[in-house]
Amino acid sequence: MITGKYPNLRLRRSRRYNWSRRLIAENNLSASDFILPIFLTEGKNKIQSIKSMPNVNRYSINNLGGILDRAIKNKIPMVALFPHTSTKLKNNIGSESLNENNLVCKAIRYIKNRYKDKIGIMCDVALDPYTSHGHDGILKSGYVLNDETIEILINQSLLQAQMGCDVLAPSDMMDGRIGKIRKVLDKKNFKNVQLLSYAVKYSSSFYGPFRDAVGSKIALKGNKKTYQMDFRNSDEALREVALDIKEGADMVMVKPGLPYLDIIKSVKEKFKIPVFAYQVSGEYSMLSNAVNKKIIGKEAIYENLMSFKRAGANAIVSYYADKLNEILP
Repeated sequence: MITGKYPNLRLRRSRRYNWSRRLIAENNLSASDFILPIFLTEGKNKIQSIKSMPNVNRYSINNLGGILDRAIKNKIPMVALFPHTSTKLKNNIGSESLNENNLVCKAIRYIKNRYKDKIGIMCDVALDPYTSHGHDGILKSGYVLNDETIEILINQSLLQAQMGCDVLAPSDMMDGRIGKIRKVLDKKNFKNVQLLSYAVKYSSSFYGPFRDAVGSKIALKGNKKTYQMDFRNSDEALREVALDIKEGADMVMVKPGLPYLDIIKSVKEKFKIPVFAYQVSGEYSMLSNAVNKKIIGKEAIYENLMSFKRAGANAIVSYYADKLNEILP
């Protein structure tokens, strides 16, 4: 039997009703918090399923209309484009990345011609979808060369800006590339093109399904531990962000998302810069498979996504961005 006086403050009082819980909620999610990744494929009238990623597809350029119409209707602010490049177009230096008729460039033109500025376009700046060895840069004797890779990334960035890309997202993790890309963009009068730096990209085991989606999984020789971050480190992440801000990054990315909520929080608190989180393919696939097998309910997806917001992320790159009507309350 409980004896004595109850405390004057009962925190459960404000949890009793749905309306009162909504009134005091510290964080909320809306469509404006999401970026939708889209995988591209060659050909016409193609929508290809990706075995390792439930309910995620590759689209040929002429079939982008459906997914973009839906994204705009649902008020998604931006899409991110990723190409599945044919093996015959790949080589050891990723020269297809500089082809103005590659998949990404054709998709940018299609979207801008059809939708103008109704939705933003984010483009990956890296060579791994285009190299025969699956690495993000020029590979020599098993090591990715930093400065030589940056020269290609500069030209890739400039080409995507010329095509109409709104946000360039260097994900390669080469040292110094943000400053060099920003300098060339400004010199060529692309001052308003934004730079979203993958400043904190860990060498993670959660990228497998994505590499399958862009066709670099089988090609990858070795691993990316000499340029992507060591997942044992957190202070190093703050050093990476500080350098990229100094070089001209407008926003920064933490990737993967869920295993690195502590990093998102630290970056946001220290730098007060827009911080994006990438709920990567491995996270998405594990969660989706668990939901599909009814191990957990769909509410777990919402809970998972809210954790990014609670940690301090301004926006979330997520394959669920196309399914928010099924997820958000």
